[in-house]
Amino acid sequence: MTAYRLLMLPPQDEVTLAWAEALARDVPAAEIVVAMDDQDARKLITSADACYGTITTALLTHAGCLRWLQAPAAAPPAGYFFAELVEHPVIVTNLRGIYNDHVATHAMALVLALARGLHHYVPTQAEGRWQPDRTAGAVIHLPEATMLIVGLGGIGTEIARMARVFGVRIVATDARLATKPEEVDDLRDPSQLDALLPDADVVVLTVPHTPETEGLIDSRRLGLMKSTAVLVNIGRGKTVRLDDLVRGLNRGEIAGAGLDVYEIEPLPPDHLLWTAPNVVLTPHTAVAGPHVEERRYSVLAENARRFATGEELRNIVDKARWF
Repeated sequence: MTAYRLLMLPPQDEVTLAWAEALARDVPAAEIVVAMDDQDARKLITSADACYGTITTALLTHAGCLRWLQAPAAAPPAGYFFAELVEHPVIVTNLRGIYNDHVATHAMALVLALARGLHHYVPTQAEGRWQPDRTAGAVIHLPEATMLIVGLGGIGTEIARMARVFGVRIVATDARLATKPEEVDDLRDPSQLDALLPDADVVVLTVPHTPETEGLIDSRRLGLMKSTAVLVNIGRGKTVRLDDLVRGLNRGEIAGAGLDVYEIEPLPPDHLLWTAPNVVLTPHTAVAGPHVEERRYSVLAENARRFATGEELRNIVDKARWF
C-alpha cells in the first residue's frame, strides 16, 4: 500500500469526526487530517492527496497534490461541480448506490398510493367523509399498466424489480446503461423520452440533477403524457418545473403526482402545489431508513483502501455531466 494524506473538509460533526477515527484504524496507509474550519482547510489542503467533502474554488487553487475527492452525497447539489473542478485532473467519486432499497420502497409507496386512490381518501378521512369511488377509472390497474422509469441506475432497477411483482410492464431510459437488465422489458436512450411518454401510465423520475436534466419535465412534456397517467419524482427536484406541474394538474393534463423532491426546498407553505388536486407530497424523506451512515462510511473506507492500493475507485463521476 502507498501512504497518502486524506483531508476531511469542513464542516465537521460527530459523524465525520467518528469517521476520521475509524479511517485511521481501518486504512493504515492513509494519514487522516481533519479541518475544523476554512482556515484549517486552506493550510492542510496544500499537502492533501485526497479529500472528503465539498471543495471550493479558493481551496482548489491551493490543492497542489489533490488526486481524489470523495463527494459527501449520492448526487451533490448544483454548484458542486464548478468549472475549475471539472477542468482539474482530480478524480471525483460519489455515494450512489447506498439508498437503493430505501428510495425504491418510497417510490413504490407513492405509486401504490396514486394507483389505488389514497390521495383522494386521506383528505376525506381527515374530514370524516365516507366517499367511496369504486369505478374502474378510479384506479390504475397495475397488471395492465406501463411504468416508464426515467434514469434506470441502481434505484430505478430496484423500483423495476419491485413493480414487476405487481405485473407492471417496465420501460426505462438511462444515459449510462447500454445493455437491458432483466428487471426491465425495454431499455431506451434518453433521447427517446418524448416518444415513450404518451404510452406510460406511471412515470417515475430517478435521474440526478444535471445540465441535461434540469427542467426535464415541463409543460410540453406533461402535455405528452396520458390524462390518466401519474408522475412520481424521487430523484432531484429541479428535474420538474413545479409551476408547470401545478398547471397541468389543475387542467387535468395528468391524473396525479407523487413527489418527494422539489424545485424549491423546503416547499414554501403558500406554494400552489399544496392545494393542487391529486397529489401525495413527502418532504424529501425517501432516503430514510436504517444503516445509512454505515453505508456512507463503507463507500468512503473502501475508496480510501483502493486509493492506497492503486485499484479503480468506486462510483467515479463524469464531472462534466455531474454524475
